[in-house]
Amino acid sequence: MTTTTGNIANLHSTLNTLPERTRAQVAGLLNRRLADAIDLQIQCKQAHWNVKGPQFIALHKLFDEIHEDVAGYVDLIAERIVQLGGVAEGAVRTVAGRTELDEYPLALSNGTDHVKKLSAALAAFASRMSTAIKETDKLEDVGTADLCTEILRGTDKWLWFVEAHLQSR
Repeated sequence: MTTTTGNIANLHSTLNTLPERTRAQVAGLLNRRLADAIDLQIQCKQAHWNVKGPQFIALHKLFDEIHEDVAGYVDLIAERIVQLGGVAEGAVRTVAGRTELDEYPLALSNGTDHVKKLSAALAAFASRMSTAIKETDKLEDVGTADLCTEILRGTDKWLWFVEAHLQSR
């Protein structure tokens, strides 16, 4: 049983006023973004645990702060899926098969390399959230569009913070 197909039969009963078809489509869309968010969360920890170099402490702390916020995004997305009557599909194997983010290299240690890879992951996630906003707008689900906008704003902030480590002027 999966909600990613947008199958109405997979929805739990709810008095949510959105049409069943819309709720099913949005739950499917959000499960794809949930996989990306969980992947991003783990990528932040991978960087946090393994960063080395002259900016170690600053990056170590920064990556952990981002991880904390992304964990909040994961929870927001999962809870919205359930509010719509769907099932939040966050199991590791499901996430691994569904995420659209590039795989994070395990052998990185240099701070600059982590900054580049985490910047790319944040930008890719932001792009997918931006698309989710457009898709949920078309489906007339203002609640989910607003939630995705909140997550996009937060992700853009973290991208700015991380990219600042690559910019000299």
